[in-house]
Amino acid sequence: MTLKIRVIAPDRTVWNADAEEVILPSSTGQLGILTGHIPLLTALDVGVMRVRVEKEWIPIVLLGGFAEVENNVITILVNGAEEGSAINIEKAQSNLKAAISMLSEAETSREKFEATQKIRKARARVQAAQINNN
Repeated sequence: MTLKIRVIAPDRTVWNADAEEVILPSSTGQLGILTGHIPLLTALDVGVMRVRVEKEWIPIVLLGGFAEVENNVITILVNGAEEGSAINIEKAQSNLKAAISMLSEAETSREKFEATQKIRKARARVQAAQINNN
């Protein structure tokens, strides 16, 4: 038995396939879902979702949102998403360094918040790219 997983961003459906397992970056930590999971609605944080299809783990960066689990169907609504295979690791690492630099130079609360958000997104992209390259 498998899970039906759909990841929907505002501009497109990022993922729509069956899988054996998914690990979500929930707002309270990593959340593993297998077939037969009880119904659940959870907030998602910026992070990497991992989907296991057969024996392969596929990383997908999620930029916050919500996930609903019911009857082996997982519907994930996100602000944005990107498959790990589409991420250039060198560019992602460069963006992370730039975001860290931006945080060190930030003076206002707003600048610090924006830099922190960029760091979180960049770290997720680097992590997904590294998983995909292994």
